[in-house]
Amino acid sequence: MSREVENTGFECGHCRRRVSRQSGGSYRNHCPHCLWSRHVDVAPGDRAADCGAAMEPVGVDHSGKKGFVLIHRCSACGAEDRNRLAPDDDMDVVIELQRPR
Repeated sequence: MSREVENTGFECGHCRRRVSRQSGGSYRNHCPHCLWSRHVDVAPGDRAADCGAAMEPVGVDHSGKKGFVLIHRCSACGAEDRNRLAPDDDMDVVIELQRPR
């Protein structure tokens, strides 16, 4: 399946808000409102994970190559993934992730 075909909107499994497709040559891998994702990849973009559970945003990091990235942890199996921030991500939620807990 091409990335263009994959680049569709969806309903967030966490906050249930409607999420539109990503523009600008990329595709969505998390909700821009609550930043939660779903465990669908083993390697980035392969859609080979059998888990399918919700992935909680647990942190933010900075990569010289990718810029700011979200760190997600799977709520079922504990796998971690890193996803680049999208231009329309809720920055208040991003900032909250960076605060000490």
